[in-house]
Amino acid sequence: MSLQQEVMAAMKTAMKAKDQTALAALRAIKSEILLAQTESGSADGLTEEQELKIVSKLVKQRKDSATIFKEQNREDLAEPELAQAEVISQFLPEQLSEEEVEAVVVAAITKVGAEGMKDMGKVMGVVNQELAGKADGKTIATIVKAKLS
Repeated sequence: MSLQQEVMAAMKTAMKAKDQTALAALRAIKSEILLAQTESGSADGLTEEQELKIVSKLVKQRKDSATIFKEQNREDLAEPELAQAEVISQFLPEQLSEEEVEAVVVAAITKVGAEGMKDMGKVMGVVNQELAGKADGKTIATIVKAKLS
């Protein structure tokens, strides 16, 4: 079942349950998918990799917004954002732990032959391609910096 079909099924469930937070999050996913399909001009749909990018982008946006709201002491606005991020993240593959990400980073460093911070871009490219949707980019970057410095 494609992501779009899964989202539609979840939307029906959210509508029946009258869950407005989940419904808003699911509508955001549907909207982004439709926009991406329109931009690419493909009637067949998106690849799984494109779908993962869309979903992870939406989760990141929600978490960033919640962080900003918390910094401004606006818990009333941060809570819905985090709730939506939780709903959207259901469509992502299971996230890897820091130890698992670290193992992939170490393998990528030896594969690329990285020697310092100047090679961070090469390592990030390899790791991001390998862990698409399975780990947060911020976590990956932090681990790569720690290993290369």
